[in-house]
Formats: sequence, structure tokens, C-alpha cells
Amino acid sequence: MESILALVQDPAAWVALATLVVMEVVLGIDNLIFISILTNKLPEHQRERARKIGIGLALIMRLGLLATVAWIVRLTEPVFTVLGNELSWKDLILIAGGLFLVWKATKEIHHHVDPTDHEDTLVGAAVATFGGVIVQILVLDLVFSIDSIITAVGMTPHVQIMIVAVVSAVLVMLLAANPLARFIERNPTIVMLALSFLLLIGTTLIAEGFGVHVPKGYIYAAMAFSALVEALNMVARNARLRAKARNG
Repeated sequence: MESILALVQDPAAWVALATLVVMEVVLGIDNLIFISILTNKLPEHQRERARKIGIGLALIMRLGLLATVAWIVRLTEPVFTVLGNELSWKDLILIAGGLFLVWKATKEIHHHVDPTDHEDTLVGAAVATFGGVIVQILVLDLVFSIDSIITAVGMTPHVQIMIVAVVSAVLVMLLAANPLARFIERNPTIVMLALSFLLLIGTTLIAEGFGVHVPKGYIYAAMAFSALVEALNMVARNARLRAKARNG
């Protein structure tokens, strides 16, 4: 109890908490995009429940990992070497998650370009199952959760601050999940942009797994610029539609 009171009275702890909450929310955006795209494949009456379960699993997983922080920290220790690169369990998880993201995003892009050919898509528009979607969300939750917790461990030694930051970030994800999914569903071009983001994120995870550090600022700046361009395109399209409606 005294340690908690000491943290509450420590301005540095509040700064660390605010910074970590922002970092966790930013990292959670990637997960949320993936959840939105997957759940939009389900029948409408199942989508909200799948999002809540997916985000709830992310919270449970992150809190569970926080309870084993000492073990998580050891995940960064090298376990073997491949082609001169020392790989840890964290690296292997990032590489596997990145490969899954690249594979999944590529399949979904192929399906959107050629909707008549979706036999090999794991969750195609016609064969989406609630269990299949939850399994895929669970796989990516694991990757993003480990990355999130390791980021938290690197920013503060206080588990209490990590817990508050993680819970706050997941609550933001829960509030934003339905509006984001509906926005993606109403704007098909956003789906392609979001899938491109997932390709970029997957490639980044693979690179980081092999020890090539890609500054997150560059990644999110590129994503923000692409989103801005698409927003301007949407404004232009809406203006053309309104002008056509007035003239028609």
C-alpha cells in the first residue's frame, strides 16, 4: 500500500503512466485494425460479440503476461543463432506473427481484388466462422501482447503503472472497436488501406525479429500520411456525389 501511495505522489510516475498509456494505445491500433477486418466477415449479429471477446482476450493475455514479467524479460535472451543472427523467443514470436500478418493481409487483398476466388482464404466472405475468427484474433493478440508488455517493461520498472496503462489502452480499444469497424465497413477503400498497413506492420515485425530495428515514428508517419491522402480522396468523392445529385 505504501508503495502505491509513493507512486501516486511521484510526478515522474505520472509522466511514465501518461507516456505508457499513449504508447499502449498506439500499439493497440494495429491489433484493433486486424480485429475490425476479421469481425466484419462475420454475420452482423455476431460482430460486436466477437470484437468484445477478442479485445477481452487481449486484456486477459496482457494482464497474465504482466504477472510473469520476470519470465517475459528473459524472452529477450538469445536461445540460438541463425546465419549470424542471435534469436530469442521474442524474436521467434515476432517473426511468426509477422509472417502470419503478411500471409493473412495478402490473402485478404487477393480476395478483395478477385472476390470470385476465395477458396484458399482462411476466413473468406462466404465461410467466416465465429471460432475461426476468434482463433486468428487470439494468435495476433499473443504477438501484440508480448510486444506491448516488453515495451512497458522497457519504459518503467513499476508493475502497477504497467497494469493501469494496459487496462486504460484496452478500454480505449473497446470503445473504439465498433465505430472503427463500422467506418471500415462503410468505406471499402479503407479496407485496402488497412490491409496495406497490416502488410507494413507484418514486414516490420519480421525485420525486428531478425534484429533490424525500424523506428516506429517512421512507420506511423507513413501510415498517417496514407490515411490523410485517403481522407482527402473520400472528401473529393463525396463532393462529386453531391454535385452529381444536385445536377441530376
